[in-house]
Amino acid sequence: MSDPKTAYGLKGKLAIVTGASSGIGKEIARGLARQGADVILACRNLIKADAVKRELQADAPSASLSIMQVDLGKLASTRSFAKAFLDRYSKLDILINNAGSWSSDRQLGPDGIDLIWMTNVVAPHLLTQLLLPALSAAAKNGADAPDARIINIASTFAKGLNLNDVEYKQRKYNGANLYAAAKQADRMLTWALADQVRGSGVTANAMSPGLVKTDLNRSAKGFEKFLFGMVSKLGGRTPSEGADTAVWLAAAPELTGVNGKFWENRKELACKYRGDKAAILRLQSICETMAGMGQPVAA
Repeated sequence: MSDPKTAYGLKGKLAIVTGASSGIGKEIARGLARQGADVILACRNLIKADAVKRELQADAPSASLSIMQVDLGKLASTRSFAKAFLDRYSKLDILINNAGSWSSDRQLGPDGIDLIWMTNVVAPHLLTQLLLPALSAAAKNGADAPDARIINIASTFAKGLNLNDVEYKQRKYNGANLYAAAKQADRMLTWALADQVRGSGVTANAMSPGLVKTDLNRSAKGFEKFLFGMVSKLGGRTPSEGADTAVWLAAAPELTGVNGKFWENRKELACKYRGDKAAILRLQSICETMAGMGQPVAA
């Protein structure tokens, strides 16, 4: 586990953590703040975010913490957040795409896209692409060791992605199965992103936090709620334990330049979803069409 007294030299580094108002995201933000980073809590619920900011500030009194609102269930909000950030800041050193959701029943957002697919896949992909100029600027200003890092919170619970039916519109809807497919997509998009940024000083890696006791299953119902609750209670990790590898990936100097890998418990794992380049390119195209990419940053 990470030691909060270990100095990784993040003073002056700017980080965004999405979904930082609870669970793993909150603990990632805590870990980065303890290491001296300036941390932006990118959250949908400003009341919860303010409470978290006060908690983290008490834990790390010298930390620089700020809140910016974003709802990754909405394309307009995602674009507005990116524009507001780029208007305010010239560079970004660390982007951690942590926010996610799942539910037992289908829920559509205002863009007509299933919220599991939108929140876990489409919006983080859009946000990352919109913020790449700021990440590239941080890497270029990195003196002898250009270094800006993107960490995507993925999962080992990843399977079943069907590129002909990414939202389960043609099959019986199952929220858990769609979540697993979304996490497969997260890993595939990370490999595409790693190729995109290779050699630029920006790196992209994915990690699994393991099974963590969080409120992610708050929208589950029936047997799914019971099953996830029991498994989490019997074998779940704490949010702090789940956040450890993400903080390490964002901060550890020995990981400068390490790109395009999948991690759990600070160890690299093999990923069977990186080999099919045609599928990865098709997934990119699907997500970019859904996100309306090519439009200006301001929606």
